[in-house]
Amino acid sequence: MAKLPPYTTTGGYIWHYTYLAICGLIFLFLIFPILVIVPLSFNAIPYFSFTEKMLSFDPEGYSLRWYIEFLNSLNWQGAIKNSFIIAIFSTIISTFLGTLAALGLSRPNFPFKTTIMGILISPMVVPLIISAAGMFFFYSRIGLQGTFIGVILAHAALATPFVLITVTATLVGFDRSLTRSAATLGASPTRTFFKITVPLITPGVISGALFAFVTSFDEVVVILFVGSYRQRTIPWQMFSGIREQISPTILAVATILTILSILMLTAMELLRRRNERMRGMAPK
Repeated sequence: MAKLPPYTTTGGYIWHYTYLAICGLIFLFLIFPILVIVPLSFNAIPYFSFTEKMLSFDPEGYSLRWYIEFLNSLNWQGAIKNSFIIAIFSTIISTFLGTLAALGLSRPNFPFKTTIMGILISPMVVPLIISAAGMFFFYSRIGLQGTFIGVILAHAALATPFVLITVTATLVGFDRSLTRSAATLGASPTRTFFKITVPLITPGVISGALFAFVTSFDEVVVILFVGSYRQRTIPWQMFSGIREQISPTILAVATILTILSILMLTAMELLRRRNERMRGMAPK
């Protein structure tokens, strides 16, 4: 935590620590549901509440049975497989399209840049239920409703804006003089792109790909409209489990997804800092 300057007044100290306290309370409010879910996922009995043995930290009150059930269940195994297949392919498509769009929109004289950018990021603004209904009617007419291709394309459409925004933010501080210097030294546009542009935007591309992966992996509304039982993913299985058969296995899955999200967010933060160091915006 940064130290306050020596000339800080008493009011400044009060406001500083009050601000920290408010931020801490907001953080606790946001993180509290996760703090409740994690210990409950180790409950030895099929209840969604803390037992006396858990509160007294008795080892008999804790168990890994719900994690074992998650890994051994055929329904959950199929959901895991479908989630990774759909997320990986939709991430590849959205990363490719989002990066190309960002490179095109980063050109200074690109016509109708604001309008095109607004259209491309519209999937982030339009409510998911509207997007899902539109995709359902569209894919039903072209025969992609209830297919893996349809679900992958739908998730790619939702994830592309995240890649576009992330890569565009990386290109904001891109030094165009580097590409001009390479051109004056005789490098072809292709060589300049792969030797100069790609290394500098790679952290942003990877961050956008992680955003796209998480977006597809956690999405449940669109797949309920576009997919079928054959494309059942982990969020869909969790949603069905809450409606049909309540089991603490859902808590174990939620804990695993939370850990996965934390790891991805940590990776994105490390990539962001690396990108700033490469662009000379942060000390090494």
